[in-house]
Amino acid sequence: MLDLFQHSSPEWLSYELSNAAENLALDEALLDEMHDEMLGRCVVRTWMSSEPVVIVGSSSRLQKEVDCDACNSLGVQIVRRSSGGATVVLGPGCLVWSVLFQLPAEFPSIESIHTSVLSPLARELGAFVFGIRRAGTSDLVVADRKVSGNALRIKRRAVLYHGTLLDSLDLELVSRVLKHPPREPGYRAGREHAFFLSNLCLGRNVLELAIRRAFQANQVCSHRPQQRIDQILSQRYASDEWTERL
Repeated sequence: MLDLFQHSSPEWLSYELSNAAENLALDEALLDEMHDEMLGRCVVRTWMSSEPVVIVGSSSRLQKEVDCDACNSLGVQIVRRSSGGATVVLGPGCLVWSVLFQLPAEFPSIESIHTSVLSPLARELGAFVFGIRRAGTSDLVVADRKVSGNALRIKRRAVLYHGTLLDSLDLELVSRVLKHPPREPGYRAGREHAFFLSNLCLGRNVLELAIRRAFQANQVCSHRPQQRIDQILSQRYASDEWTERL
């Protein structure tokens, strides 16, 4: 298994910005600094959007995955992230977690990255919920219902791996603002969102405890790359052209 923690003592960044765009920009700023070797240790963090928001994958086609009319009528913002994967809905009750780390000199396979990140997380969550396991490429499921969807962005020397943990999210809203995805894992078997997703109902404190244990994030990180965050926001996340580019 790939050793994500080649630099010892992963750090926990307890820093949450006011909206989804800013938090995505923070993830990207940390990735840039990790790649530029300005950060010497793995960084782990979580955040939660205070209001519903649709997050589109970097290569997702907006009109194929999102009901834009429903979003407009419900006042749900749409933001495009820099990582791959399909579109998701965030909001109260959906914890987003991020792990950033440097790559070893010998570039690993994508599968080994997924395994090395999701296996310890599933193990630690398993102490609180029975039967949680990996399914598809990068999902975590309980009784074949998806409770976590994850994505990554790889630069030459660093990786951003981030995803969701559904805990008490309004799953009915997901069905209202997202279309059936144009691609899906085999285990979904064509199920609609309401019959495919499930909440963990563990609470944020328990989820964060499992995340910190999974990645051994015992040290505290106080880094705040505000200048990079502002630059990334202006270049991407504050731009309709970026969100609507596909």
